[in-house]
Amino acid sequence: MTDQATVAPPRRRVTSLEILCVLLVVALVGQGWLVDLLDAPAIQTGATVFVAVCVQALPFLVVGVLISGAIAAFVSADLLRRVLPKRAVLAVPVAGVAGVALPNCECAAVPVARRLIQQDVPASVAVTFLLAAPAVNPIVLVATAVAFPGEPRMVLARFLGSMATAVVMGLVWSRFGKMEWFAERALRRLPEPDGRRDRWGVFFETARQDLVDAGGFLVVGGLTAAVLNVVVPRSWVSTLGEQLLLGIAVMAVLAVVLALCSEADAFVVASLSTMPLLPRLVFLVVGPAIDIKLFALQAGTLGRRFAARFAPMTFAVAILCAVVVGIVVLP
Repeated sequence: MTDQATVAPPRRRVTSLEILCVLLVVALVGQGWLVDLLDAPAIQTGATVFVAVCVQALPFLVVGVLISGAIAAFVSADLLRRVLPKRAVLAVPVAGVAGVALPNCECAAVPVARRLIQQDVPASVAVTFLLAAPAVNPIVLVATAVAFPGEPRMVLARFLGSMATAVVMGLVWSRFGKMEWFAERALRRLPEPDGRRDRWGVFFETARQDLVDAGGFLVVGGLTAAVLNVVVPRSWVSTLGEQLLLGIAVMAVLAVVLALCSEADAFVVASLSTMPLLPRLVFLVVGPAIDIKLFALQAGTLGRRFAARFAPMTFAVAILCAVVVGIVVLP
């Protein structure tokens, strides 16, 4: 008698449609309780903050993912390789400026950086672009100006702090970085999109994926801002604002943990109006440079050895650059 391997039946996955149906049933059954709950002043305040944050940030998010899709589909990384100077001390600042001209959200900048490396662009240039593109592009700067009306120095400080972070990290990598820290898949050359139809497919797929990913983080950020405005007493925020060093440390850690999209983070941090500008600037400079989702993306796309070394150094450099620029530019 022979033993036959038993094949386990496939596990049934719960779909988003089923979750939506369950939520609708719960809402219908408990509508009386929900009305009483939502009638509370704190809930109304939180809902107002959530809607305001999302409505203000969504147009910038949509424009950002459309530009991201266009860059992925129609701009050849080989073009950057041809125009970049050979010397790292010159190529790194040029890559930082390219972040202004070729904006990407932080999620899209990681695969673009990998593509640059795969086309023999120096890694120092790729990591500079990785840090500059999400933070110094016009979409993010305009969003920051809208979120901080009457504070043009905040826009300038964010630009200078983020650009300094990108350039410093690029120069540090050119001196101390090693290619063996990258995963093998990060160095494997990928084919370019073939034909106009293929490029449009890349455009729509990249834009769709970025919108889904970044939109989720925008919702999380809006909910976080709403909770902070309702749950955290104003006296706590005022006390944190009086302790400048503690405020800087807390905002830097929050930027890593909250993992907000760079097109939306200014609207979230602007809601903390009692916090001094310097800790909020640290939040805006650290967030696009390194956070939880970026660490996961970098580890999965570029390699765990790279991420384990790159993330802590970026965190420290971003805080230092933000503080130095903030002291000079902000009141």
